[in-house]
Amino acid sequence: MTETLNAWAPRILSILRIVAGLIFMAHGTQKLLGFPFAESGPAAFSLSWTAGVIELVCGALIAAGFLTRAAAFLASGMMAVAYWIAHAPQDFFPVNNGGDAAILYCFVFLYLVFAGPGPWSVDAMRSQATPR
Repeated sequence: MTETLNAWAPRILSILRIVAGLIFMAHGTQKLLGFPFAESGPAAFSLSWTAGVIELVCGALIAAGFLTRAAAFLASGMMAVAYWIAHAPQDFFPVNNGGDAAILYCFVFLYLVFAGPGPWSVDAMRSQATPR
């Protein structure tokens, strides 16, 4: 059983990356494009607008597995900053301050910085095509 699970681990890493990237990107599309429906978007070049740009761009890069480590590093750092700026001042406990998703994103993306994108990614295809 362990051998089967170990054989699937790289593929599941790719699935984790794709799902996390798509959901992260959805936060950016909501802020910047109003989809899924949002009543109003942030003012251009505000902190929230900048976060939306990072969510949209890094989410797309992470989902595609292109420049994954750099995009995940930026996204992880942004989520750490978002937690400490927007959530932590409200309450000590993440479940009370609404910051549990920010913490999870931060550490999932930090994991991707070290684990890489997995085999189902543009980065993996590029590394196979590049002669060494």
